[in-house]
Amino acid sequence: MKRSSVLLSGVVLLLWAAVSWADAYSDTTKLFRQSEQSRSFFSNSYGYAVFPTIGKGGLVVGAAHGNGRVYVHGKYVGDTSMTQLSVGAQLGGEAYSQIIFFQDKAAFDTFTQGNFEFDAGAGAVAITAAAGANVGTKGVSGNASVTKDNAKTAASYYKGMAVFTIVKGGAMYHATVAGQKFTYTPK
Repeated sequence: MKRSSVLLSGVVLLLWAAVSWADAYSDTTKLFRQSEQSRSFFSNSYGYAVFPTIGKGGLVVGAAHGNGRVYVHGKYVGDTSMTQLSVGAQLGGEAYSQIIFFQDKAAFDTFTQGNFEFDAGAGAVAITAAAGANVGTKGVSGNASVTKDNAKTAASYYKGMAVFTIVKGGAMYHATVAGQKFTYTPK
């Protein structure tokens, strides 16, 4: 009897975790759909990759990682992850949500092949207010996020991709050189 109870509890916990994880993707997508700056990209893009939470931290050397899902015309097509290593003046930690829009199939194909992207950037985060600037192989962009319902960027599509972030919280400053690697696994 005790073993059955433990097994049933485990199954219920796993089902709850699966539902919670699925909700993280839809909740994050909803936040970006509500943002004035990213809203129109949903109707004019080929697809997108959404990362509910990317964690980032550093003290001279830093790292970031997050898992996401990829959608084409609103249909879930696979999983993705982002790993970043950075070096430079940096201190603290932050968490943020990110969405990458693909302007067309060519941009989607480039992303799903798992290419490195190198960036040099500067930014600061305090709780949920953030500002930043980046220059790299992805292009030049600037961003600001005041609340979790607000995603802003000065960039549009560059080489077929547009990136938006919403800061979830933390305290971090950075002026770094970083390399990012995205992986993609079809569904």
